[in-house]
Amino acid sequence: MITENIETVRRKIREACFRCGRKPEEVLLVGVSKTFSPEHIREAMAAGLRDFGESYAQELREKREQLREEDIRWHFIGHLQTNKVKYLTDFVYLIHSVDNIRVAEEINKRAEKAGRKVNILLEVCTTTEATKYGIMPDKTVELARQISKLPWISVQGLMTMGPFSDDPNDSRPSFRQLAELRKQIEQEGIPGITMQHLSMGMTHDFEVAIEEGATMVRIGTAIFGERKG
Repeated sequence: MITENIETVRRKIREACFRCGRKPEEVLLVGVSKTFSPEHIREAMAAGLRDFGESYAQELREKREQLREEDIRWHFIGHLQTNKVKYLTDFVYLIHSVDNIRVAEEINKRAEKAGRKVNILLEVCTTTEATKYGIMPDKTVELARQISKLPWISVQGLMTMGPFSDDPNDSRPSFRQLAELRKQIEQEGIPGITMQHLSMGMTHDFEVAIEEGATMVRIGTAIFGERKG
């Protein structure tokens, strides 16, 4: 089932790219595997998936240990607290969810100890929903400037979540705002900052996200099914 689901998602990615004149290879599919077992991840890998996103630092650490021999690029996509950073910095491929300088400083400190530069995205809150994390759009440029001074961090783009809605098009303003913010930061020309990635779009709205410029989509339910917890 997972194999068929991945092919369906990839087909929808291709179709969305065709509609907006983009190439499918411009969009990275990240399988959101939180709460699912290593066996589920292995099945997805057999279908060609390499990138997996987790929301809980300790769960990610445990899965990484169980799948240490596999060629996986691990993404951390959940809300990150400073006391959880230590579980990630020695191996994580990309942290999607940095939204304050304290967490960034902790990542920088731990990354220096690990002897490796850590790639991050800035999480931006583009809705009015109180349950959403992220820095406000008008504060993002200043946060990018602050983090650019931390030598063991590489800021590679932005991340957001659309609103909870049954209509995928309700996410379009959020995604469009993130794309505009990306352009604004690029125009600032902050040394050491690259805006190569827009991580936006989930199972219910990833096609709209691609139409608005997403370079990464985070897909869980459409690949693995409904979560148990």
